Amino acid sequence: MVSDKEIAHAVAVLRAGGLVAFPTETVYGLGADAANPDAVKKVFAAKGRPHDHPLIVHIVEAVQLAAWAREVPPAAHKLARKFWPGPLTLILKRAPGVNDLITGGQDTIALRAPSHPVARALLARFGGGVAAPSANRFGRVSATTAEHVRREFGATVDCVLDGGAADVGIESTIVDISGPQPTLLRPGWITAQQLEEALGLQLALPAAESPRAPGTLARHYAPQTPLLVMEADLLLELAASLARQGKRVAVLARSAREPLLPGLTWVGAPSDAAGYAHDLYANLRRLDQAGCDVLLAEAPPQAAEWFAIRDRLTRAAAGAPPPEAT
Repeated sequence: MVSDKEIAHAVAVLRAGGLVAFPTETVYGLGADAANPDAVKKVFAAKGRPHDHPLIVHIVEAVQLAAWAREVPPAAHKLARKFWPGPLTLILKRAPGVNDLITGGQDTIALRAPSHPVARALLARFGGGVAAPSANRFGRVSATTAEHVRREFGATVDCVLDGGAADVGIESTIVDISGPQPTLLRPGWITAQQLEEALGLQLALPAAESPRAPGTLARHYAPQTPLLVMEADLLLELAASLARQGKRVAVLARSAREPLLPGLTWVGAPSDAAGYAHDLYANLRRLDQAGCDVLLAEAPPQAAEWFAIRDRLTRAAAGAPPPEAT
């Protein structure tokens, strides 16, 4: 586990305007002092992130909401009491003076209090907000270990805190509380049903006027290898067809059994949603590094607990060439 000395060093890096990668329960974040515009610019530069794509500000407890949001409606307090610290991001009306870089130029700000003990120790010692998107190049597969971060950025990041593999493995649920009705902008491990039970009302679906939120582009979380998501029977049929053409095929399976085919790189993912989510990005990175021509992923079940996983795989596959073009 990360030592107190390492936390103190990371805080010093943040205060000096540097970049710190740190673990959260969802994925690793690439953090900078949210009150320092020059430091925040380094996050965008390191990731290659468009400046209109907002960042999430990480805080240690809900009492800090007032420093970043000018309006904290009762719904926000309800959700914070129920799910913080934890994998939930709230979108609120931003406070005066909040840096435009953090909000993507919008009138709203994304805030969350992570539950990972290393993140909480860092935030408590730092005392302010840390703007931290996922610690990976923009649009690519998120990092769930410190080694992923090091491979992605090398010396670009001033400090990497190694807190082990992320517990959840996929990004936080994002709920917009800035409008007339709470709206689910990004699914995560905290489900819509859990949120609705806590609020006592139904969540709205995103609309054209909803704020832009991190990780909601049509193509995101994507490996460099073209990715196709399909049911198990079609996956096996396509894998065999591509292998006969001499193609190198990577497969992320769940229920399908590995066939005897040449040029096949096979990963069997856990059959349960929690285990699958925990391993998802590590599995995608492993398969992406195999040097294959195409990556085939078995479609997850339609059940509610798989909704966020399906969302990530769908975005990761968006823009992939059709099977006949691979």
